[in-house]
Amino acid sequence: MKTAHKKVLLIIPSKIIARGIESVLSELGEFRVEGILSDISHASEARLRNMDADVIIIDPAVYDYMSRMSGRARLAEYSGAAVVALRTIPMDDEQVKLYDGTISMYDDPVTIVRKLRESLASHEETPESEGHDLSQREKEILVCVAKGMLNKEIADYCNLSIHTVITHRKNITRKTGIKTVAGLTVYALLNNLIDSSSIEL
Repeated sequence: MKTAHKKVLLIIPSKIIARGIESVLSELGEFRVEGILSDISHASEARLRNMDADVIIIDPAVYDYMSRMSGRARLAEYSGAAVVALRTIPMDDEQVKLYDGTISMYDDPVTIVRKLRESLASHEETPESEGHDLSQREKEILVCVAKGMLNKEIADYCNLSIHTVITHRKNITRKTGIKTVAGLTVYALLNNLIDSSSIEL
């Protein structure tokens, strides 16, 4: 029986680097690149919403210096995938902590795959056997997500840090098994957490 590949989305401005990573992952077989974006534009965000990636590999250089700290949070708006930073630029400890893992251009192929596995495992570390019951705070965050609020807006509304909001969103994704905003919105509707009139279309 053939094992399903883990789907990877690359967000890397350099076509040479992106194609190199795609080639390395293709040779080893466990991870398969399903899409390559060169930036985070409105068109890219639409693709992020529609792609059910398991792992996103992003070069933080796609963000300008001022938006690097919020870049990871922005990705969580569109995808529940594990996010791995490709270190092509210097990153301080605070920036590194935002990601599920990091890889370097100088890592050998086996190391890259190992690091992707570890990042995916840490991203999915909460076992499904814990149950699907959401805490009251998670339900509150889910309602905000369904209403179309961004992480920063949710953080301001709930008086939380953006990192806490991201953690709650990861927990919601793990407990429900739903990675997309549209799927979470349907979940909220079906569980009577929100009514259709309060959803931003």
